[in-house]
Amino acid sequence: MHDETSLTIGRVNRVLGERIRPAIHSARIPLDVAANHLPGEPIPPAAGLRLDYSPFADDRRWGPAWGTTWFRLRGDVPAEWAGKQVEALIDLGFDVNQTGFQCEGLAYRCGLDGAPVPVKGINPRNQAVAVADRATGGEQVELFVEAAANPVILDYHPFLPTRQGDVLTSSPEPLYRVRAMDLAVFEPEVFALALDVEVLLELQAELPETQPRRMRILQALDDALDVLDLQRIVETAPAARAALVQVLAAPADASAHRIAAIGHSHIDSAWLWPLRETIRKVARTTASMTTLLDEQPQYSYGMSSAQQYAWVKEHRPEVWERIRAAVADGRFLPLGGMWVEADTVMPTGESLARQFSYGQRFFEREFGIRSRGVWLPDSFGYSPALPQLMRRAGFDWFFTQKISWNQRNVFPHHTFDWEGIDGTRVFTHFPPMDTYCSSLSGAEVARAARQFKESRVATRSIAPVGYGDGGGGTTREMIGKAERLANLEGSARVHWVHPDEFFDAAKAELPDPAVWVGELYLELHRGTLTSQHATKATHRRCEQALLEAELWAATAAVQQGLAYPYGDLDALWEQVLLHQFHDILPGTSIAWVHREAVAVLTDVLARARGLAADARRALAGDGGVDLVFRPVHTPVDAAGALGAAPAAPPSGAVTLTPRAGGYRLTNELISVTVSKNGTITSAIDLATGREAIPDGRPANLFQLHQDFPNAWDAWDIDRYYRNRVDDLTAATSITGDLTDGVAEVVVTRTFSESSLQQTITLAPGSRTVMLRNRIDWHETEKLLKLAFPLDVFARETAAETQFGFQRRATHVNTSWEAAKFETSMHRFVLAEEDGFGVAVVNDSVYGYDTARDDAQGAITTTVRVSLLRAPRFPDPDTDHGVHEITVGLVVGADPAIATTEGQRLNAPETVVRGAGPVAPLVTLDGEGIVISAIKLADDRSGDVIVRLYEALGRRARGSLSVGFSHGGIREVSLIEDEIDDPRVGGDLDLRPFEVRTLRISRR
Repeated sequence: MHDETSLTIGRVNRVLGERIRPAIHSARIPLDVAANHLPGEPIPPAAGLRLDYSPFADDRRWGPAWGTTWFRLRGDVPAEWAGKQVEALIDLGFDVNQTGFQCEGLAYRCGLDGAPVPVKGINPRNQAVAVADRATGGEQVELFVEAAANPVILDYHPFLPTRQGDVLTSSPEPLYRVRAMDLAVFEPEVFALALDVEVLLELQAELPETQPRRMRILQALDDALDVLDLQRIVETAPAARAALVQVLAAPADASAHRIAAIGHSHIDSAWLWPLRETIRKVARTTASMTTLLDEQPQYSYGMSSAQQYAWVKEHRPEVWERIRAAVADGRFLPLGGMWVEADTVMPTGESLARQFSYGQRFFEREFGIRSRGVWLPDSFGYSPALPQLMRRAGFDWFFTQKISWNQRNVFPHHTFDWEGIDGTRVFTHFPPMDTYCSSLSGAEVARAARQFKESRVATRSIAPVGYGDGGGGTTREMIGKAERLANLEGSARVHWVHPDEFFDAAKAELPDPAVWVGELYLELHRGTLTSQHATKATHRRCEQALLEAELWAATAAVQQGLAYPYGDLDALWEQVLLHQFHDILPGTSIAWVHREAVAVLTDVLARARGLAADARRALAGDGGVDLVFRPVHTPVDAAGALGAAPAAPPSGAVTLTPRAGGYRLTNELISVTVSKNGTITSAIDLATGREAIPDGRPANLFQLHQDFPNAWDAWDIDRYYRNRVDDLTAATSITGDLTDGVAEVVVTRTFSESSLQQTITLAPGSRTVMLRNRIDWHETEKLLKLAFPLDVFARETAAETQFGFQRRATHVNTSWEAAKFETSMHRFVLAEEDGFGVAVVNDSVYGYDTARDDAQGAITTTVRVSLLRAPRFPDPDTDHGVHEITVGLVVGADPAIATTEGQRLNAPETVVRGAGPVAPLVTLDGEGIVISAIKLADDRSGDVIVRLYEALGRRARGSLSVGFSHGGIREVSLIEDEIDDPRVGGDLDLRPFEVRTLRISRR
């Protein structure tokens, strides 16, 4: 039986591949091809149609990397094709099967008014363009193809360095050779036979070897091939299909798993292509999908990312109108409610709030709808602050897939409630198919049913169907498979479903789902917390600069009647939100993307700071008083306000004492000893006499590791990097001085191919010793860490996340804890035992690791922050150049002090000379409550929005007082919507890590 089975499978595979699929197009003639090769950036389609076209070269080569060639295709439908379905087949030179990672194009027709009419995208899996459903013969055909010569970065040589990732360094030689630009006859019965055979062949492969259903499928396939004449495929295809009718009509079991198919194309807003190319990828995919919606009435398509819709609206209005019409028909589904599919680990809480508000505002403004759920299939882990933020923004559900990529632990649920740091839960689904680019293969469909964790009590899961990452979307083949899998014995049932419909049904099945508490940590791609430091650092500074611009502009608007710069702030926020995309901020895109990201964000930073400076200047007025504008309210302030007061004279003093070739820095709070090689050998809290540094284990120790992961260079740090480390203890020079009352020690080092200068400072009244590092980095496949061994018995660390912090075990009792060998922080990480703690704060990095050591019977804790990496793929020069990174060691810290010191480092005060005090808009009274943002309302009503949160993980009470005439305070949603039963007034009663958004009506 086994031999007979193998023979049938081998026979079917060969006939399908060598006879049936090639016969889908039964006759072909070449089109006349002319071309225009464009240097530089793309041009609008209308201009493309008006180009001067020349005969296409005989060698049919085209496309230097990142170039564009416009092709004009002309021909006549032969008279003998009358009554036939005719298509154009366009092969631009595809030589890998993956869609979106090589050359691709968009086909146009010229409308009656001469305007371009987009037809569909052209890619390796979608080469056919409809010409006539039923030809009359003699029709004249004219098509234009805007072809993009995007180089293959990944598929030919994965993870090898390439200079093709930037137009400044890429090859000028043509990369592609056109294979075919033909007119062809499409044979629907042969196409249908190919799908019949493929679905059955894939289904039987997933069934038990001797199951009767499998045997009957194999027999039916044998019977079909027996009646198929291999020299007369078109004529005999109907008879072959007839032999398969019975096995295709056998219904699925009543208990069969149900797959909610959602047409989809995950389009990375940048990755192995620049942002400008994503604009064209979105146009290609949406043109194809709107065409497919017209052809397939049962099909619906979902797309996330308001930014991508905005691009189409601006750059491809002809496609935009088709999208709008399909959305109105309920067939094209805006998903996710975010500006882009952002990273959710590194952006601030305010950034995530703006992702939701800008995304939902766009969808409502353009389509009159809101997304009910957050759609993030591919981000690299998910912050435990997200459940609260999603629910407070009005979302009902959350969808992702990426956690299935875990290296070590299999996530135990597919449909569950996810609980965040404040106790808020959101209904969540992971597709058990383990992909967000399903083609509805038999293996995928069977995997979904086999792996579904909740199968005892639930029956359904999601399948995002379509080629993605580089775009492409759903194909007619996938829709044909779905039709056959709707009710097929031995298979899960597949139906096109709106995600909202799926989640409603899933909730009904699971009224009391399992609960996962805490972060959704991805056991992979840990290097994304560190790669491309310049992108991360500039982005963080932009986040803070925009908050300060909003704060001072709102204050100036309310107090002095100045115009609030709504349009400027919106434009700047949209740029920052775009660059939070999960392959930009994590540092995993090509060199071109990061070169542009740093340039754009640098401009955003300058403009945001300019808006803040203008507002401060207006508020300060004319005068000779130094006013201190304070942009943050810290959790150690029992009462505080964001205004400006005259500068106070400095208090306290610092001493700098030479010591054994190094220095001792002392103020009224701490005393720090810097050795002759620049490490910190002692850090004493003077109030308690407590030493923070273990004897013989110096802190402020730079460590250089070899960093060559098994795969995904810019993405991954693999555990074995720890096996080799060089301690950088040699100092080229060390000098000390007192400058303006601040103790300062400057240490220089050279190592490997790089050098650094570190300035160690201690200011009066500060319990933080600042380490300002200027690093000239030119390494290859290395990881630089800064280590702080601490004499603290910490069973866990507390690392800042959005609107609070998360605790992580320092031990590795379980495989889940062991997998977290590199984790995330925002502005601080705190190691604490009862009564004493030490924090490490930073201004621009996100990755850290911890270790517990037995030092002569006493457990110590080492915290190491990750500073720089040097992966070579996809950017061969990742992080090369000069970086400025400031880290602070906070001696005698607790969560309030750690939060405060992190805030102060990232949001320093600004001194402006003016007339006198600037009154705050609001005053907050309540220990542990922090103001996150003060701004004017998005609806341009002039109302004031105050967002605040409990920062210390405990219940808090306080009050908010308003410093201007107002009509009351009421709570609104995270995105400023009115809510049912809002809390009214300035009295505050907050749960641990609770976020509140208050609206103050202006009279």
